[in-house]
Amino acid sequence: MKLLQYIVVFICLFLSFQGKAQQDISLKPSDTIKVIINPNAPAKAAFYSALLPGLGQAYNKKYWKIPIVYASLGAGLYYYTWNQKKYHEFRDEYKKRLDGTYDPNDPIYGDLDKDRLIRAQKFHQRNRDLSALITAGIYIFNIIDANVDAHLMQFNVNDNLSVKPDLNQNEIDYKYNYGLTLTYNF
Repeated sequence: MKLLQYIVVFICLFLSFQGKAQQDISLKPSDTIKVIINPNAPAKAAFYSALLPGLGQAYNKKYWKIPIVYASLGAGLYYYTWNQKKYHEFRDEYKKRLDGTYDPNDPIYGDLDKDRLIRAQKFHQRNRDLSALITAGIYIFNIIDANVDAHLMQFNVNDNLSVKPDLNQNEIDYKYNYGLTLTYNF
């Protein structure tokens, strides 16, 4: 228990010294700080991102996210087209089996029976639909990311709201009280 108290005291003292190391900036009553907030910026970023994926991230100056957006959308589209192609291949072979025009010596489909062809069609159809759903989700996530990022760029962080560690000595029993101080200046 004593070790825990020493650790808490050390952390509180360390954080209080860190706060003292910062430079105090005093403003005169005539000085005003103007923060320009564009309420249309999040909507504009979302619109740009919906228009062309990654454009909202460029509008927010988060250029490192653009390759991630295009790589994920490209992977989703690649798996969609691959599963679509495989689905059509198995479906065409199944149609040949129904017509009786198939080649039993075919190296790819010759050993497969009708049941396996049907299961392969269902497998690739399900994966194709899942790839389309995931790609649509990535596109929507791209729009949401641009919107939230634009909102967070306007988030005001200043000294009016601060949390500081507090270390007080009790006047009755001279034990230390530990805590946090939440300060809000109007």
